[in-house]
Amino acid sequence: MRRGSVACPFCPRRFCRTRPAAAQYLRHVRSHGIGRDSEPEEAAATNSEAGRAAAVEQVASRNESAMKPCADGGRAVTNSAQGLQKPFQCDTCQKKFSRRSYLNAHISVVHRKAKPHKCKRCGKSFSAKHDLHVHSRSHTGERPFECKVCGKRFSISSSLTTHSRQHTGEKPFECKVCGKRFSDSSNLTTHSRLHTGEKPFECKVCGKKFSFSSSLTTHSRQHTGEKPFECKVCGKRFSVSSSLTTHSRQHTGEKPFECKVCGKRFSDSSHLTRHLRLHTGEKPFECKVCSKRFSISSHLTRHSRLHTRKAI
Repeated sequence: MRRGSVACPFCPRRFCRTRPAAAQYLRHVRSHGIGRDSEPEEAAATNSEAGRAAAVEQVASRNESAMKPCADGGRAVTNSAQGLQKPFQCDTCQKKFSRRSYLNAHISVVHRKAKPHKCKRCGKSFSAKHDLHVHSRSHTGERPFECKVCGKRFSISSSLTTHSRQHTGEKPFECKVCGKRFSDSSNLTTHSRLHTGEKPFECKVCGKKFSFSSSLTTHSRQHTGEKPFECKVCGKRFSVSSSLTTHSRQHTGEKPFECKVCGKRFSDSSHLTRHLRLHTGEKPFECKVCSKRFSISSHLTRHSRLHTRKAI
């Protein structure tokens, strides 16, 4: 660590150990979000009650009477033999804390995975009281964080931070492979799987794996037969929301997809794709027997039966 500065536990940013910077450091650490599913287990634990206590302690333990210059020329607070004592030690990892309550929170969250804070409405349990407080907003509908630009409200401060980037255009998360940038770290994580080929979501029925949890959810309906999306006009049900959207255009007559060559319009993008082959002459479907090519897959299927019939 550079002399006279302290590093954020989640990113490369560093802070001077001056008294005014102490509050800024704590605000910055909390800005990484609390209890996000996308964070690693250790980071999630650090963002818990125990982590926040440790963060406060990290700054509080600087002896304000021992000052020396920081990188920015200010007066810095540094460690001292007379600093805050840490008499309470974890028997598992030997980490030390200044208060027993900090130690107990650390053991519960990091080692025991205890979840003593239970929601009185749905029974879901949490390791940190703050996480229960945030969860309760899903029942009350409370949204205390408001966007100053458009007025949209959010139940979690990190959601407001992410939303604000739609207005500023900020995209701080960059793919190390292709350079594409994202406004949300979770979108970068999902995108990265296109490069790594990682498919962490596995179907418990057939074993098929997927890169996205939403793809697994959609796939699972093939096994369960679930069709949660219902047409309000005719009552027909669908397993995928996009199928309902396409179907609804049969009732509304909407045709949002237009051919740039002849102006003909279509209700389904796949119909436009197929139509464009009339203009381009593209025939991507090839017969494996005689190599004849077709612009429409159903025409290839029909043609293939000729070979099957001859074989019989």
